[in-house]
Amino acid sequence: MDADVAVVGVGTMGSMATWQLAKAGISVIAFEQFGIGNDRTAAGGESRLFRTAYMEGKEYVPLLFEAKNLWRQLEAETNRELLTLNGGLTIGDPDTDVMKSLLKSIYEFELDHEILQGKEATERFPQHRLFSEDIMVLDKNAGFLRPELAVVSAVERAESLGANIKRYTTVQGVHPDKDGVTIIANDKEYHVGKVLITTGAWTGELLPRLRDHLIARRLVLTWFAPKNVEKFKPDKFPIFARMRKGYRLTGAPTLDGTMVKASNTKDPEAVLEPGNLNRDVSSEELQEVGDAVEKLLPGLEPNPVRASVYMDAYTEDDHSILGKLPGMDNTFLISGFSGHGFKMSPVIGKIAVDLITKGETKHSIGHLNPYRYAKA
Repeated sequence: MDADVAVVGVGTMGSMATWQLAKAGISVIAFEQFGIGNDRTAAGGESRLFRTAYMEGKEYVPLLFEAKNLWRQLEAETNRELLTLNGGLTIGDPDTDVMKSLLKSIYEFELDHEILQGKEATERFPQHRLFSEDIMVLDKNAGFLRPELAVVSAVERAESLGANIKRYTTVQGVHPDKDGVTIIANDKEYHVGKVLITTGAWTGELLPRLRDHLIARRLVLTWFAPKNVEKFKPDKFPIFARMRKGYRLTGAPTLDGTMVKASNTKDPEAVLEPGNLNRDVSSEELQEVGDAVEKLLPGLEPNPVRASVYMDAYTEDDHSILGKLPGMDNTFLISGFSGHGFKMSPVIGKIAVDLITKGETKHSIGHLNPYRYAKA
């Protein structure tokens, strides 16, 4: 055996799972077709939002609080600042389903928050222009993560604990049997006890049976120049998410003192071949997000000064797949986080270790069970 466990794909989830496996004293070999911290998946873009008040479902709240603790552990183990809690605003009509879901998560778990509206909201956070029906929900346990640095940090820590990382190594096949798993990578065979596949938008390439259920989608991130940069620094401008009929605008404060991130992530288009991701951003895409910024964030110049393109894997129900794959011995999958997985990646990595080593976890993850796609 080359290792007890192999990890295929060392991006968002793979890096955290590799760190957790190595931390648990399990011998691990991990394969990444590009370099560590690369921009060919969902980890790029300078910042990722961290929220505990969760519009995607209250079942995620316990996972997010443990993820917060694990982010602090990784910071302590690597002596790097990865998570900054500067608060988070969700802005919208309280009668919409997403806002109702958000408030449900807050009330059920008694999350530290404030609800602002009208004059109080605009005086407190004047950077945002509100519609008459809008409310602001301030999540006090929210902020932003440094995604590229987080992935690099987790992998470096895993290596210091004994993990074997194979960079620029493409996995061509995964062949499980009752005795273990054979992995073909760069035309070489490796033999391991179990394998964890964490290939994100590339999952359909390795597991074609899941292509109809795990769709790679193209995410366009954009940045804008502030008219007064002081108003958009982290101590004055929390992360935010705004849902209106035609867009889902999310963003973060300026991290470099020159640009503010604000991106329209509603209905991202499908990517048929991840290796041929269209990285060009059209004038129409730039104008669409610019129009939204002009309406909602008047303190920003409405023309994007930077744009970057990334990918993530989306499922039909926007809940990921996490667990042992039906019909494939010794094979586990983490994929399909549908644009909202980075914040919880450390706890997902830890859950994967529990499933691989014990066959169970203390966390409630029934909504992520791979068996809902067992027919595929």
